[in-house]
Amino acid sequence: MNVRRSAAALAATVVVLGAATPAVAAPSPSPSPSVAIPDGLFGDADPTYDGVWRQSLALLAQDTAGVVPAPEAVGWLTGQQCADGSFAAFRADPARACGARTAVDTNSTAAAAQALAALGGRRAAVDKAVGWLKSVQNKDGGWGYTPGGATDANSTSVVVGALAAAGERPAEVRADGHSPYDALLKLALPCADGGAFAFQPDQKGKLTANDDATAAAVVGALGKGLAGASPKPTGTPPGCADATDAGQAARNGAAHLVEALADDRHLTSALPGAEDQPDYGNTADAVLALTTAGHGDLAAPALRWLESHAADWAARGGPAAYAQLILAADALGSDPRSFGGHDLVKLLGATGPAPAETPTPAPRQEERPADDGGSWSVLWWVGGLCLVAAVGAVLALRGRGRAGRS
Repeated sequence: MNVRRSAAALAATVVVLGAATPAVAAPSPSPSPSVAIPDGLFGDADPTYDGVWRQSLALLAQDTAGVVPAPEAVGWLTGQQCADGSFAAFRADPARACGARTAVDTNSTAAAAQALAALGGRRAAVDKAVGWLKSVQNKDGGWGYTPGGATDANSTSVVVGALAAAGERPAEVRADGHSPYDALLKLALPCADGGAFAFQPDQKGKLTANDDATAAAVVGALGKGLAGASPKPTGTPPGCADATDAGQAARNGAAHLVEALADDRHLTSALPGAEDQPDYGNTADAVLALTTAGHGDLAAPALRWLESHAADWAARGGPAAYAQLILAADALGSDPRSFGGHDLVKLLGATGPAPAETPTPAPRQEERPADDGGSWSVLWWVGGLCLVAAVGAVLALRGRGRAGRS
């Protein structure tokens, strides 16, 4: 739903469970953050609710783009880890040991584990994070935002990504006999209701389709993480069928996302009073989800829409927004250094410490799936006319030559 899935999940948990925790506002750069911005941290907005999350996405996106992050950026993230392996959203004074009142959470921990696993060389930190996540798994096989909190699709999915990144088999990580995939399957709506995923059941146990949860759960149900995967497109639109396993539930969720993107090529905000506003972050997540499910061809129009519309949103959203776009573009085989006229990798790097190494990438031969008919059809048409004209000119010259010799 926005660039801070961890914060969004917490806010949604408040709404669903009626907890006493204050809701979290949508991200926006803050000229006067309530806490000092530490060295090594990406972004200049208040990191209280999203410091570890945005740092993890930024590092993961840089690694995906072939950039070697700054040592101080990696050091800041590793320094946020508690002794038991968990992470809080932000610790202003990491020199102080975590205590019972430290607000650790599964989303920050799982995101950090994925980033550190991708960077390599931090095996001990990753293992400790995954060990803590296993210790707070709910009996239904899933995870809530906070330890012991009710299972939700987003938290469960980001933890699945951490397990996979650490080399675990998510299906074998069980509590009371239930795996994360069992938990996600319980949050999948039947085809009669669209095949999407719910974030959580409401107080009466009813499931309500949620695009943000669906994009996350499609990736999680396929055993992938925040960077997704890029399989060859299946060439067949996803269809909805009775889901008896997480794989079919993921295909059903992908079918829902295809339908949700069909009219406007973007998703809309689910926040009260903002239903007509585009949801840029969730659209990027949907592109990643569809590509991971093998439907990159069907995600291409949404990515092209983001190329044309998401620049201002990313500038406001900061490092996590740039990271989401980089991960979506890379998954689909598009160059994040030339994204609607913007170099997302450079823009992301400008929000944090200078990277240790930024290789000059070789020009990539980009395979662009058909969009809406668009410019590629025009180019082929013009190219065809040029070819016909060239052939005609050659034939005309040959004809003149023969006439001169006769």
